[in-house]
Amino acid sequence: MSSSVDGLADRPGHALVGVVRVPATGGSPIRTVIRRLVFALLALAVTVVIVYLDRGGYRDANGATKGLSLVDCLYYATVSLTATGYGDIVPVTEAARLVNVLVLTPIRALFLILLVGTTLELLTERSRQSFKIQRWRSKVRDHVVVVGYGTKGRAAVVTLLGDGVDAEQIVVVDTEKPALEAASARGLVTVTGSGTRSDVLRVAGVPKARAIVVATNRDDTAVLVTLTARELAPKAHIVVSVREAENEHLLRQSGADQTVVSSETAGRLLGMATTTPSVVAMVEDLLTPDVGLAIAEREVETGEIGGSPRHLSDIVLGVVRSGVLYRVDAPEADAIETGDRLLYVKKVTPA
Repeated sequence: MSSSVDGLADRPGHALVGVVRVPATGGSPIRTVIRRLVFALLALAVTVVIVYLDRGGYRDANGATKGLSLVDCLYYATVSLTATGYGDIVPVTEAARLVNVLVLTPIRALFLILLVGTTLELLTERSRQSFKIQRWRSKVRDHVVVVGYGTKGRAAVVTLLGDGVDAEQIVVVDTEKPALEAASARGLVTVTGSGTRSDVLRVAGVPKARAIVVATNRDDTAVLVTLTARELAPKAHIVVSVREAENEHLLRQSGADQTVVSSETAGRLLGMATTTPSVVAMVEDLLTPDVGLAIAEREVETGEIGGSPRHLSDIVLGVVRSGVLYRVDAPEADAIETGDRLLYVKKVTPA
């Protein structure tokens, strides 16, 4: 799979705004407004001090030469900072000028925000996104890329988050805007584009990813994504969802380390639900990593080496040795060895 002609992966950060979206930190809007207001008041105060120190060099509309009062300085600073200026109609008395400062200036500021604020916000947001994208691209590695954010992709992300994976370590690739907005709302980095394109996967950091989840809606698309991802990331762990069991061998040949046949798995659960619905409920509980009971994997402790996994306090389901899973009743799992990992049932929340 060669890179596409547009060289998407070679573009600088500012050229990827709209393709890559790094989620905001989620600060409070009220706090942001208060912070901006404080900065504005500080600027106004500094301006007033400067004008007041040199008040002998100013003349008001009445032609007085003895200097400006503090209220005069405040008025002058206010109309100067708001770009209002001064002309033939000016407040003469201190009371009028005080009203101008306390009442008319907030109205002027509101007008400026409504008139100019939208354009400035767009420019600022684009620059901010460009900086975030550049910083993210320089730091991202050992992350998980999820291609496809439909029902299966969302469930995979929920499971990853429940297993303790940070949201900033998950990147979602999809072509649908609603799906990308939903992923961004969870605090995930999103990349707009097809997972079958190598340039899109490069932008998502696939060459540096530790795992890739392919959760597309079509098996032929899943094959193309897997081929492209395997070429870019020879050592990454690729997990693929396949709708039909007859296509599973194609995914294996394309480079998938593990496949999940969604149609058969759903069919088994449907069949079990007709006779033993409580079993289905327990299976769903075990597959939910952040509620109730969950299937987890851990390293063996020093005191467990040499013993039988069936005699531990944990409910052990299997032993992983050199990347191979042995069920707890297999002869290979009679004794725990150094370097083994245990697949067990973990209590996540109390009953």
